[in-house]
Amino acid sequence: MKMKLLPVLALALALGVSACGDPETSTSTGSNDSASSGGEALSGQIAGAGASSQEAAMQAWIAGFQDQNPDATVSYDPVGSGGGREQFVAGGTAFGGTDSHLEEDELTGAQKRCGGADNLVEIPTYVSPIAMIYNLDGVDGLQLSPETLAKIFKQEITNWNDPAIAKDNPDAKLPDQRITVVNRSDESGTTENFQQYLAAVAPSVWDFEVDGNWPVKGGEAAEGTSGVVAAVKAGKGAIGYADASQAGDLGKAKVKVGEKFVDPTPEAAAKILEESKETDDPGKYVLTYDLNRETDAEDTYPIVLTSYEIACTKYDDKSQADLVKGLLGYIVSPEGQQAAGQAAGSAPLTESLTTKLQPAVDAIGGGA
Repeated sequence: MKMKLLPVLALALALGVSACGDPETSTSTGSNDSASSGGEALSGQIAGAGASSQEAAMQAWIAGFQDQNPDATVSYDPVGSGGGREQFVAGGTAFGGTDSHLEEDELTGAQKRCGGADNLVEIPTYVSPIAMIYNLDGVDGLQLSPETLAKIFKQEITNWNDPAIAKDNPDAKLPDQRITVVNRSDESGTTENFQQYLAAVAPSVWDFEVDGNWPVKGGEAAEGTSGVVAAVKAGKGAIGYADASQAGDLGKAKVKVGEKFVDPTPEAAAKILEESKETDDPGKYVLTYDLNRETDAEDTYPIVLTSYEIACTKYDDKSQADLVKGLLGYIVSPEGQQAAGQAAGSAPLTESLTTKLQPAVDAIGGGA
């Protein structure tokens, strides 16, 4: 996940973006708390960018937050996880969204931008299944075992009536039709999470180095979650990977976990955190996970993305700090999690996890 940040950093400096400031932020009228937590309503502007997978949830979060704070304006550019991390590290946005936690140079850069490891906020806010979406006439309830899935996306299995797919689907009438694999063209946390799964469960097949870029040539590439969904919809015999909340009426394959095939439901995806360990990433307010992709726990769907929000505890401008704190407070609240569930089909954070996240939100502040 190493990235070349110098051009973006140079651009940010040229535009006069401060390390923790936002040039478009106006004055706040209230305290550090938004109206949702009992303080005065907030005003001003902040911008974020990042994962396209959480776009529907973020739209719901922004709408709910702005309903409670009518004079606040929040924008979010679903540029993708890689772009979101890059812009945040460069100081070009007040907050970011990412489907894979910060590592290596990005983590170091974010800590520097925020003024130290303990001033970086990185918390999980959204857990959702990555669905294997497909467009195949006459086939409902497609089932795929891990090795078969890996061979399809590696383009070693190229036809829908291949014996390996037939073995997973003994009652299906599989057509003699070529498989069109659709992958992301942009660097993506969704891509990285999917590859992490493939490398863990089918290492003899998926022997690529895992990162946010798609390693297999020859498929159909599309930008962003919406681009993949649109491409699969447009192509008979197509299969791709995307946040399940945006799959629409496309088919969503069941994936074999243990001895059962599991649907990509929010509830099944949320269980993965119970099977996973926290990372040792440094920082008082950094809570990230190494997901257990190889779990055989019953009714657990392991191809998931855990989307994080990244921010600083200290900002040069108090208005910016107030707005970021208020927005993140709304996002992790039961009301915010319910809004995301309704808009994006994600499972709400557990009460125990929310309790862990709240100190990080409470620590955000700064300015005069």
